[in-house]
Amino acid sequence: MDHCNTSDLLSLEQALTKMLSQVTPLQTTETVALTDAAGRITACAITSPIAVPPFANSAMDGYAVRCNELSSTTPLPVAGKAFAGAPFKDTWPTNTCVRIMTGAPIPVGADAVIMQEQATVSEQGIIFSGNVHAGQNIRLAGEDIQQGAAVFPAGVKLGVAQLPLLASLGIAEVTVFRTLKVAIFSTGDELQPVGQPLGEGQIYDTNRFAVRLMLQQLGCQIIDLGVIPDDQQALRKAFEQADAAADLVISSGGVSVGEADYTKQMLDELGDIGFWKLAIKPGKPFAFGQLENAWFCGLPGNPVSAALTFYQLVQPLIAKLSGHSEWHPPLRLKAKTTTKLKKTPGRLDFQRGVVSTNADGELEVRSTGHQGSHVFSSFSQGNCFIVLERERGSVAVGETVEIELFNGLLS
Repeated sequence: MDHCNTSDLLSLEQALTKMLSQVTPLQTTETVALTDAAGRITACAITSPIAVPPFANSAMDGYAVRCNELSSTTPLPVAGKAFAGAPFKDTWPTNTCVRIMTGAPIPVGADAVIMQEQATVSEQGIIFSGNVHAGQNIRLAGEDIQQGAAVFPAGVKLGVAQLPLLASLGIAEVTVFRTLKVAIFSTGDELQPVGQPLGEGQIYDTNRFAVRLMLQQLGCQIIDLGVIPDDQQALRKAFEQADAAADLVISSGGVSVGEADYTKQMLDELGDIGFWKLAIKPGKPFAFGQLENAWFCGLPGNPVSAALTFYQLVQPLIAKLSGHSEWHPPLRLKAKTTTKLKKTPGRLDFQRGVVSTNADGELEVRSTGHQGSHVFSSFSQGNCFIVLERERGSVAVGETVEIELFNGLLS
């Protein structure tokens, strides 16, 4: 049983430290159009070429005034109008005001904008009510971003929250790290590509399909070598082809104890690979190291194990290799269980769960059911991992557990 002999198992934190301490980000950069930059990683800091806003402008529809000319009884005639894109440029006589719209440039000399709800219109002009102070309802030039100010550091992934801001600054091109090249393949005579009829004793190659989808989410360039049969020559050719073409090679299957010894022997000949037994469930077998040119990750053969080890180990590895220094692990929260959770001490357990908010506004989580490492439906039914500590045993209803929300890779 797991808790009888776990001293030789590597913790998730130890495995991550070993991996991330060895790799360095890609250094090659390229300049791309802003319209092609979604999902790319900034290779250098981006500064603003302009001030935002570029000029002082009105935060309200109302009237631009000079505060020293205001009177609670004397109306101010309207000298003209200012619109966004059509500023007031005429001579501004004393003891008058200017009708102004939101976003319009502040007329020279104005020190406040009074919103129209505090204005009473008469034939003689405008009477204003309420307290008025200098600077009210005026957005100052550079109030949001100063010219030359840092907008984003290097290592930021550009998406919907970032690219429109760069567009608002007139930035048409950005310097980014080149896209990470990742070669993938699965091993096993029993595997059949999705879409092909199954022969006797065959199963569909779920792992490669899932890994490919996650790599697409991470913006990688994928080199898909398909299913490699259990043949030493074919496997060596696949490794050599992948190593020559990619920055990272990911295989599925062939890394657990008892599988073909020639796989480990061949990898030892081709590079420096460590075959690890991890103190996590699912996903004990895992391989990591360096081939002649590329890094290598060997995922377990079971579908859930392969997806979990990719999620917990390969995802942060790809982030570092890609230069994504702003990447953070998925958020973890506390929740109460509404179902019993079966667990044996010895390994950190990532059970699949469904988190929701109860009537009192508290987070609660339930299991998706069968947690076998072959039951991939547990991902489609869930929205989080229930993270059970390594030495924790089974969990009763009502106990507090830690949950880790799925990020974009699994949702």
